[in-house]
Amino acid sequence: MITQIKTHKPEPIPVSEDLQSYKDGNDVELTIKDLVEGKSILIQDYYSDGVSLLKEIHSYLNLKLPNKSFKEQQKYRSEFFKLSNRVLIEVLDQQLSAKKAPSIGWLEKLYPENNHFFLTFPQIQGMNSAWQWYQNGISIPVLRNKIHPYYGTYFPTRFEHLEVFDNWLKRYKGPKKSAIDVGTGCGVLSFQMVQYGFQKVFATDINPNAIVGLQEFMGTTKLSRKIELDAGHLFGKWEKETELIVFNPPWLPKTHDLSSIDKAIYYNEQLFPDFFAEAKKRLLPDGKLVVFFSNLAQITNAAKVHPVEKELAEGGRFELEKCYKKSVKPSSNKTKRDPHWRSSEEVELWVLTNK
Repeated sequence: MITQIKTHKPEPIPVSEDLQSYKDGNDVELTIKDLVEGKSILIQDYYSDGVSLLKEIHSYLNLKLPNKSFKEQQKYRSEFFKLSNRVLIEVLDQQLSAKKAPSIGWLEKLYPENNHFFLTFPQIQGMNSAWQWYQNGISIPVLRNKIHPYYGTYFPTRFEHLEVFDNWLKRYKGPKKSAIDVGTGCGVLSFQMVQYGFQKVFATDINPNAIVGLQEFMGTTKLSRKIELDAGHLFGKWEKETELIVFNPPWLPKTHDLSSIDKAIYYNEQLFPDFFAEAKKRLLPDGKLVVFFSNLAQITNAAKVHPVEKELAEGGRFELEKCYKKSVKPSSNKTKRDPHWRSSEEVELWVLTNK
Protein backbone atom coordinates (compact mmCIF):
# COMPACT_ATOMS: atom_id res chain seq x y z
CA MET A 1 0.00 0.00 0.00
CA ILE A 2 1.37 3.39 -1.01
CA THR A 3 0.87 6.11 1.55
CA GLN A 4 1.96 9.68 2.22
CA ILE A 5 2.52 10.68 -1.39
CA LYS A 6 2.56 14.45 -1.76
CA THR A 7 0.33 15.44 -4.66
CA HIS A 8 0.97 18.27 -7.10
CA LYS A 9 -1.41 21.21 -6.79
CA PRO A 10 -1.38 24.90 -7.71
CA GLU A 11 0.79 26.90 -5.33
CA PRO A 12 -1.41 29.16 -3.16
CA ILE A 13 -0.76 32.86 -3.74
CA PRO A 14 -0.61 34.93 -0.53
CA VAL A 15 -3.49 37.35 -0.10
CA SER A 16 -2.68 40.94 -1.05
CA GLU A 17 -4.94 43.84 -0.14
CA ASP A 18 -3.79 46.34 -2.78
CA LEU A 19 -4.79 44.59 -6.00
CA GLN A 20 -7.00 46.20 -8.60
CA SER A 21 -10.24 44.35 -9.20
CA TYR A 22 -12.15 43.85 -12.43
CA LYS A 23 -15.83 43.45 -13.14
CA ASP A 24 -17.77 43.33 -16.37
CA GLY A 25 -18.16 46.84 -17.71
CA ASN A 26 -14.78 48.14 -16.50
CA ASP A 27 -12.30 49.66 -18.95
CA VAL A 28 -11.06 46.51 -20.74
CA GLU A 29 -8.19 48.19 -22.60
CA LEU A 30 -6.79 49.60 -19.38
CA THR A 31 -7.16 46.26 -17.60
CA ILE A 32 -5.36 44.37 -20.37
CA LYS A 33 -2.64 47.04 -20.44
CA ASP A 34 -2.10 46.36 -16.72
CA LEU A 35 -1.91 42.61 -17.35
CA VAL A 36 0.61 43.11 -20.16
CA GLU A 37 2.71 45.23 -17.81
CA GLY A 38 2.77 42.34 -15.32
CA LYS A 39 0.16 43.56 -12.83
CA SER A 40 -2.29 41.12 -11.23
CA ILE A 41 -6.05 41.70 -11.40
CA LEU A 42 -8.50 40.33 -8.83
CA ILE A 43 -11.95 38.92 -9.66
CA GLN A 44 -13.90 39.99 -6.59
CA ASP A 45 -17.54 40.48 -7.51
CA TYR A 46 -19.04 37.79 -9.78
CA TYR A 47 -17.30 34.64 -11.05
CA SER A 48 -18.62 35.43 -14.53
CA ASP A 49 -16.46 38.60 -14.53
CA GLY A 50 -13.41 36.34 -14.72
CA VAL A 51 -14.87 34.38 -17.62
CA SER A 52 -15.59 37.67 -19.37
CA LEU A 53 -12.04 38.99 -18.83
CA LEU A 54 -10.47 35.84 -20.25
CA LYS A 55 -12.62 36.24 -23.37
CA GLU A 56 -11.34 39.81 -23.67
CA ILE A 57 -7.76 38.54 -23.45
CA HIS A 58 -8.53 36.16 -26.33
CA SER A 59 -9.96 39.05 -28.37
CA TYR A 60 -6.84 41.12 -27.68
CA LEU A 61 -4.50 38.28 -28.73
CA ASN A 62 -6.53 37.47 -31.84
CA LEU A 63 -5.84 40.99 -33.09
CA LYS A 64 -2.17 40.88 -32.09
CA LEU A 65 -0.99 37.38 -33.04
CA PRO A 66 -1.53 35.02 -35.99
CA ASN A 67 -3.01 31.72 -34.90
CA LYS A 68 -2.84 29.44 -37.93
CA SER A 69 0.19 27.18 -37.98
CA PHE A 70 1.07 24.74 -35.22
CA LYS A 71 3.96 26.93 -34.00
CA GLU A 72 1.83 30.08 -34.12
CA GLN A 73 -0.77 28.33 -32.00
CA GLN A 74 1.91 27.39 -29.47
CA LYS A 75 2.98 31.06 -29.30
CA TYR A 76 -0.63 32.18 -28.92
CA ARG A 77 -1.28 29.70 -26.11
CA SER A 78 1.94 30.75 -24.38
CA GLU A 79 0.90 34.43 -24.43
CA PHE A 80 -2.63 33.61 -23.27
CA PHE A 81 -1.23 31.48 -20.45
CA LYS A 82 1.00 34.34 -19.28
CA LEU A 83 -1.72 37.03 -19.29
CA SER A 84 -4.61 34.91 -18.02
CA ASN A 85 -2.60 33.65 -15.06
CA ARG A 86 -2.31 37.24 -13.81
CA VAL A 87 -6.07 37.13 -13.22
CA LEU A 88 -6.63 36.03 -9.62
CA ILE A 89 -9.58 34.87 -7.52
CA GLU A 90 -9.92 34.52 -3.76
CA VAL A 91 -10.36 31.23 -1.89
CA LEU A 92 -11.78 31.51 1.62
CA ASP A 93 -12.56 28.45 3.79
CA GLN A 94 -12.16 26.10 0.79
CA GLN A 95 -14.76 28.04 -1.24
CA LEU A 96 -14.47 30.73 -3.90
CA SER A 97 -15.40 34.17 -2.56
CA ALA A 98 -16.85 35.50 -5.83
CA LYS A 99 -20.63 35.37 -6.19
CA LYS A 100 -22.23 32.58 -8.24
CA ALA A 101 -18.93 30.67 -8.32
CA PRO A 102 -18.97 26.88 -8.68
CA SER A 103 -18.35 24.66 -5.67
CA ILE A 104 -15.13 22.74 -6.33
CA GLY A 105 -14.37 19.74 -4.13
CA TRP A 106 -10.64 19.85 -4.92
CA LEU A 107 -10.28 22.98 -2.78
CA GLU A 108 -11.22 20.94 0.28
CA LYS A 109 -9.28 17.83 -0.79
CA LEU A 110 -6.06 19.60 -1.74
CA TYR A 111 -6.02 22.52 0.75
CA PRO A 112 -7.59 21.14 3.94
CA GLU A 113 -5.54 23.40 6.24
CA ASN A 114 -5.21 26.55 4.13
CA ASN A 115 -8.21 28.79 4.62
CA HIS A 116 -7.37 32.01 2.78
CA PHE A 117 -5.33 32.49 -0.41
CA PHE A 118 -5.54 33.40 -4.08
CA LEU A 119 -5.33 31.14 -7.13
CA THR A 120 -5.24 32.15 -10.76
CA PHE A 121 -8.52 32.10 -12.66
CA PRO A 122 -7.32 29.50 -15.21
CA GLN A 123 -6.21 27.25 -12.33
CA ILE A 124 -9.71 27.47 -10.88
CA GLN A 125 -11.30 26.78 -14.27
CA GLY A 126 -9.06 23.73 -14.61
CA MET A 127 -9.99 22.56 -11.13
CA ASN A 128 -13.67 23.00 -11.88
CA SER A 129 -13.46 20.90 -15.06
CA ALA A 130 -11.31 18.31 -13.26
CA TRP A 131 -13.88 18.05 -10.46
CA GLN A 132 -16.68 17.36 -12.96
CA TRP A 133 -14.61 14.65 -14.67
CA TYR A 134 -13.69 13.13 -11.31
CA GLN A 135 -17.26 13.18 -9.99
CA ASN A 136 -19.10 12.07 -13.13
CA GLY A 137 -16.46 9.79 -14.62
CA ILE A 138 -15.37 9.45 -18.23
CA SER A 139 -16.39 6.64 -20.56
CA ILE A 140 -13.52 5.03 -22.48
CA PRO A 141 -14.66 2.86 -25.43
CA VAL A 142 -12.27 -0.03 -24.64
CA LEU A 143 -13.18 -0.26 -20.93
CA ARG A 144 -16.26 -1.70 -19.26
CA ASN A 145 -16.38 0.95 -16.53
CA LYS A 146 -15.83 4.69 -16.41
CA ILE A 147 -12.56 6.15 -15.16
CA HIS A 148 -12.52 8.94 -12.56
CA PRO A 149 -9.33 10.95 -13.20
CA TYR A 150 -7.72 12.56 -10.19
CA TYR A 151 -6.77 16.23 -10.31
CA GLY A 152 -3.68 16.95 -12.39
CA THR A 153 -3.63 13.53 -14.07
CA TYR A 154 -3.45 12.99 -17.80
CA PHE A 155 -6.37 11.08 -19.32
CA PRO A 156 -7.06 10.27 -22.98
CA THR A 157 -9.44 12.45 -24.94
CA ARG A 158 -8.91 10.53 -28.19
CA PHE A 159 -9.11 6.78 -28.31
CA GLU A 160 -7.63 5.55 -31.60
CA HIS A 161 -4.41 4.32 -29.96
CA LEU A 162 -6.41 2.51 -27.26
CA GLU A 163 -8.51 0.79 -29.94
CA VAL A 164 -5.36 -0.35 -31.76
CA PHE A 165 -3.98 -1.73 -28.47
CA ASP A 166 -7.29 -3.46 -27.75
CA ASN A 167 -7.16 -5.21 -31.13
CA TRP A 168 -3.55 -6.20 -30.51
CA LEU A 169 -4.39 -7.65 -27.08
CA LYS A 170 -7.20 -9.71 -28.63
CA ARG A 171 -4.63 -11.43 -30.87
CA TYR A 172 -1.83 -11.62 -28.30
CA LYS A 173 -0.87 -15.29 -27.77
CA GLY A 174 2.06 -14.87 -25.38
CA PRO A 175 2.17 -15.56 -21.63
CA LYS A 176 0.18 -13.29 -19.33
CA LYS A 177 1.94 -13.70 -16.03
CA SER A 178 3.04 -10.07 -15.74
CA ALA A 179 3.41 -6.76 -17.55
CA ILE A 180 4.83 -3.31 -16.82
CA ASP A 181 2.89 -0.16 -17.70
CA VAL A 182 5.34 2.77 -17.82
CA GLY A 183 3.69 6.16 -17.25
CA THR A 184 0.26 4.77 -16.47
CA GLY A 185 -1.65 8.05 -16.10
CA CYS A 186 -5.26 7.12 -15.34
CA GLY A 187 -4.43 3.45 -15.72
CA VAL A 188 -6.29 2.76 -18.96
CA LEU A 189 -3.60 0.50 -20.48
CA SER A 190 -3.30 -1.42 -17.20
CA PHE A 191 -7.06 -1.90 -17.06
CA GLN A 192 -7.04 -3.14 -20.66
CA MET A 193 -4.35 -5.72 -19.87
CA VAL A 194 -6.25 -6.95 -16.80
CA GLN A 195 -9.40 -7.27 -18.94
CA TYR A 196 -7.43 -9.53 -21.28
CA GLY A 197 -6.22 -11.81 -18.52
CA PHE A 198 -2.86 -10.49 -17.35
CA GLN A 199 -2.33 -11.78 -13.83
CA LYS A 200 -0.22 -8.88 -12.60
CA VAL A 201 0.52 -5.40 -13.93
CA PHE A 202 3.23 -3.24 -12.39
CA ALA A 203 2.34 0.40 -13.13
CA THR A 204 4.48 3.49 -12.66
CA ASP A 205 4.09 7.23 -13.09
CA ILE A 206 6.37 10.15 -12.31
CA ASN A 207 3.27 12.21 -11.47
CA PRO A 208 2.24 11.43 -7.87
CA ASN A 209 -1.35 12.54 -8.59
CA ALA A 210 -1.74 9.63 -11.03
CA ILE A 211 -0.69 7.12 -8.37
CA VAL A 212 -2.83 8.68 -5.62
CA GLY A 213 -5.81 8.77 -7.99
CA LEU A 214 -5.45 5.11 -9.01
CA GLN A 215 -4.90 4.07 -5.42
CA GLU A 216 -8.15 5.80 -4.46
CA PHE A 217 -10.04 4.54 -7.54
CA MET A 218 -9.07 0.88 -7.07
CA GLY A 219 -9.47 0.87 -3.29
CA THR A 220 -9.59 -2.72 -2.06
CA THR A 221 -11.23 -4.13 -5.20
CA LYS A 222 -9.89 -7.02 -7.26
CA LEU A 223 -8.08 -4.47 -9.42
CA SER A 224 -5.90 -3.46 -6.46
CA ARG A 225 -4.66 -7.06 -6.25
CA LYS A 226 -3.96 -7.21 -9.99
CA ILE A 227 -2.27 -3.81 -10.40
CA GLU A 228 0.67 -2.69 -8.25
CA LEU A 229 1.63 0.98 -8.26
CA ASP A 230 4.83 2.93 -7.83
CA ALA A 231 5.44 6.69 -8.01
CA GLY A 232 8.70 7.00 -9.90
CA HIS A 233 10.46 7.87 -13.16
CA LEU A 234 10.12 5.34 -15.98
CA PHE A 235 10.26 1.86 -14.36
CA GLY A 236 10.38 3.12 -10.77
CA LYS A 237 11.24 0.33 -8.38
CA TRP A 238 10.27 -2.51 -10.74
CA GLU A 239 13.45 -4.43 -11.56
CA LYS A 240 12.14 -7.90 -12.42
CA GLU A 241 11.96 -9.17 -15.99
CA THR A 242 8.55 -9.37 -17.61
CA GLU A 243 6.98 -10.65 -20.82
CA LEU A 244 5.28 -7.38 -21.82
CA ILE A 245 6.27 -3.73 -21.37
CA VAL A 246 3.90 -1.00 -22.58
CA PHE A 247 4.76 2.67 -22.84
CA ASN A 248 2.51 5.51 -23.97
CA PRO A 249 5.02 8.38 -23.92
CA PRO A 250 4.55 12.05 -24.71
CA TRP A 251 4.30 12.61 -28.47
CA LEU A 252 5.83 16.09 -28.80
CA PRO A 253 9.35 17.33 -28.02
CA LYS A 254 9.81 19.74 -25.13
CA THR A 255 9.79 23.45 -26.06
CA HIS A 256 9.44 25.01 -22.58
CA ASP A 257 9.76 24.24 -18.87
CA LEU A 258 7.31 21.49 -18.04
CA SER A 259 4.64 21.35 -15.36
CA SER A 260 3.77 17.93 -13.93
CA ILE A 261 0.91 17.35 -16.35
CA ASP A 262 2.91 18.76 -19.29
CA LYS A 263 5.30 15.84 -18.82
CA ALA A 264 2.52 13.61 -20.16
CA ILE A 265 2.47 15.67 -23.38
CA TYR A 266 6.07 16.75 -24.07
CA TYR A 267 9.27 14.70 -23.90
CA ASN A 268 12.86 15.80 -23.29
CA GLU A 269 15.73 14.46 -25.39
CA GLN A 270 16.86 11.95 -22.76
CA LEU A 271 13.50 10.24 -22.18
CA PHE A 272 13.60 7.70 -25.03
CA PRO A 273 17.29 6.69 -24.75
CA ASP A 274 16.79 6.12 -21.01
CA PHE A 275 13.56 4.20 -21.56
CA PHE A 276 14.95 1.82 -24.17
CA ALA A 277 18.10 1.15 -22.10
CA GLU A 278 16.02 0.33 -19.02
CA ALA A 279 13.45 -1.68 -20.99
CA LYS A 280 16.24 -3.90 -22.37
CA LYS A 281 17.17 -4.92 -18.80
CA ARG A 282 13.60 -5.89 -17.94
CA LEU A 283 12.21 -7.56 -21.05
CA LEU A 284 12.33 -11.37 -21.04
CA PRO A 285 14.11 -12.91 -24.07
CA ASP A 286 10.83 -13.73 -25.84
CA GLY A 287 8.97 -10.68 -24.50
CA LYS A 288 7.23 -7.85 -26.36
CA LEU A 289 7.83 -4.13 -26.03
CA VAL A 290 4.81 -2.04 -27.08
CA VAL A 291 5.35 1.68 -27.63
CA PHE A 292 2.62 4.11 -28.64
CA PHE A 293 3.45 7.14 -30.74
CA SER A 294 2.12 9.45 -33.45
CA ASN A 295 3.42 11.26 -36.51
CA LEU A 296 2.17 14.55 -35.02
CA ALA A 297 5.65 15.95 -34.33
CA GLN A 298 6.75 15.21 -37.89
CA ILE A 299 3.72 16.61 -39.73
CA THR A 300 3.76 19.80 -37.64
CA ASN A 301 7.56 20.17 -38.04
CA ALA A 302 7.98 20.10 -34.26
CA ALA A 303 10.65 17.38 -34.67
CA LYS A 304 12.61 15.81 -37.49
CA VAL A 305 13.61 12.64 -35.64
CA HIS A 306 11.15 9.85 -34.75
CA PRO A 307 12.46 8.42 -31.44
CA VAL A 308 11.27 4.83 -32.05
CA GLU A 309 12.70 4.77 -35.56
CA LYS A 310 15.96 6.18 -34.21
CA GLU A 311 16.18 3.42 -31.58
CA LEU A 312 15.58 0.71 -34.19
CA ALA A 313 18.21 2.21 -36.50
CA GLU A 314 20.90 2.97 -33.91
CA GLY A 315 20.11 1.34 -30.56
CA GLY A 316 21.11 -2.24 -31.33
CA ARG A 317 18.72 -3.53 -28.66
CA PHE A 318 15.42 -4.27 -30.36
CA GLU A 319 13.99 -5.18 -33.74
CA LEU A 320 10.61 -4.41 -35.22
CA GLU A 321 7.94 -7.09 -35.18
CA LYS A 322 5.12 -4.89 -36.47
CA CYS A 323 3.95 -1.27 -36.56
CA TYR A 324 0.19 -0.73 -36.60
CA LYS A 325 -1.19 2.65 -37.68
CA LYS A 326 -4.62 4.22 -37.46
CA SER A 327 -5.83 7.56 -38.80
CA VAL A 328 -7.05 10.10 -36.28
CA LYS A 329 -10.62 11.33 -36.49
CA PRO A 330 -11.14 14.99 -37.44
CA SER A 331 -11.22 17.60 -34.67
CA SER A 332 -14.52 18.80 -33.32
CA ASN A 333 -16.02 21.63 -35.34
CA LYS A 334 -16.20 23.56 -32.07
CA THR A 335 -12.43 23.84 -31.70
CA LYS A 336 -10.90 27.23 -32.47
CA ARG A 337 -7.55 25.72 -33.37
CA ASP A 338 -6.79 25.13 -37.03
CA PRO A 339 -6.78 21.33 -37.38
CA HIS A 340 -5.50 21.16 -40.98
CA TRP A 341 -2.78 18.65 -40.07
CA ARG A 342 -5.28 16.26 -38.48
CA SER A 343 -6.19 14.83 -41.90
CA SER A 344 -2.71 13.27 -42.10
CA GLU A 345 -2.20 12.43 -38.42
CA GLU A 346 -1.85 8.76 -37.52
CA VAL A 347 -1.41 7.04 -34.17
CA GLU A 348 1.16 4.26 -34.12
CA LEU A 349 1.58 1.09 -32.08
CA TRP A 350 5.13 -0.26 -32.34
CA VAL A 351 5.71 -3.86 -31.29
CA LEU A 352 9.41 -4.55 -30.70
CA THR A 353 11.26 -7.71 -29.70
CA ASN A 354 14.75 -8.38 -28.34
CA LYS A 355 17.59 -8.71 -30.83
